[in-house]
Amino acid sequence: MPTASRPKPEQRRDHRGEELEQQTERLRAVVGQVSRRLRGTQAGAGLTPSQISVLFTVVRAGEIRLSAVAEKEGMNPTMVSRIAATLSDAGLIERDIDSLDRRTAFLRPTAAGRRLRERIHRERAEALARHVRELRPAELKALWRALPVLEHLAESLGGRAL
Repeated sequence: MPTASRPKPEQRRDHRGEELEQQTERLRAVVGQVSRRLRGTQAGAGLTPSQISVLFTVVRAGEIRLSAVAEKEGMNPTMVSRIAATLSDAGLIERDIDSLDRRTAFLRPTAAGRRLRERIHRERAEALARHVRELRPAELKALWRALPVLEHLAESLGGRAL
């Protein structure tokens, strides 16, 4: 009686590699979708996603070199400089040139910038909470159990260039 042949180890690895690739793509897509859908808050209206991201980085840091923002955001320093000029004109950050090295700029949030970040965070959290409340108990439990893994993943992606 013929028996079913077992897949060779390299075939199993290929299958697992394909599955990992497919699941990774699903994860990337869903994280992007959630992120895009949470962007549409009233508080952030008028700012681009890049401007909001730079503002959040500056507020978190308190004071930070423009070059460090570019590195954290994975953006070209020239682009960050333009964004910083726009945020400064809007009164959301302050931009100071280093007196010892005129090529270096420091960014600091203003009170208005900190308040805007808080409003955007609050609106996004409230929008997300409305939908999380609609999840079934089992879905909610699975979501909470996945949080530490997602936090670890986010941390490991950190400031790395992709």
